[in-house]
Amino acid sequence: MKLLVAVKQVAALDEDFEIRSDGKDVDPDFLIRDLNEWDDYSLEEAVRIKEAAAAGAGAAVEVVVVCIGPEDADESLRKCLAKGADRAIRVWDETIEGSDSIAVARIIAAVARKEQPDMLFAGVQSSDHSFASTGIAAAAFLDWPHAAVVTNLAYAPGAKTAVLRRELEGGVLHEMQIECPAVLTIQLGINTPRYASLRSIKQAAAKPIEAVSLAQLGVKPSDVGESGSLSRVRRMYVPDKGRAQMIAGSVEEQAARLAQIIKDLAGSAA
Repeated sequence: MKLLVAVKQVAALDEDFEIRSDGKDVDPDFLIRDLNEWDDYSLEEAVRIKEAAAAGAGAAVEVVVVCIGPEDADESLRKCLAKGADRAIRVWDETIEGSDSIAVARIIAAVARKEQPDMLFAGVQSSDHSFASTGIAAAAFLDWPHAAVVTNLAYAPGAKTAVLRRELEGGVLHEMQIECPAVLTIQLGINTPRYASLRSIKQAAAKPIEAVSLAQLGVKPSDVGESGSLSRVRRMYVPDKGRAQMIAGSVEEQAARLAQIIKDLAGSAA
């Protein structure tokens, strides 16, 4: 059986940064890239299922990671291989540039149709954009059952169903049974992700990463990029800083000063 894990190489801001000349993103020279934190937990959950199956002499489990990104995303994929993934797939084409989370989900769904996994795992969200929509959108494209914000999973490889617990608003937990194949978005804290050993890092460096094109997946260029996206970035900017100030003095003096500030602001608004 097979578990497919969608991962993303996210971008974090350096301390000092500049906005790109077109105003739509941060200059890439000021970005630090790494594996998305939520995806680390998704991968760990898949690897644990594989190891439990092997220990119990159950069905062999293959863990496949897929990333939609350019060649520099290979670094994050090799990190996944070092932590227990069996195969790594990277999908990229220049026409993918500018895709929103839904267009990316369309590509992930195409990979799932090609790989035919028993389960598709994705992180609840990415730490850079935090849309929390890619995994659920992939389920919609596949027409598979799905559950979001999963904090506990009981799944025996090859089983037709899985039992899971997920977070709802207000601290409420929801336990449910889901039919497989299914898409699950994994929440932080479901497990403790492992560190890759030096030996596994060296072994991962020698493993191939499968580069797959849109044509191989049967995805049209018009279905990705800005043309295939329902949302697009208009501009990115650093918001103006507020005018907060510390008010010194006694309680009476602070109250009088606060009243004056409110009066001045009300006057300027008028």
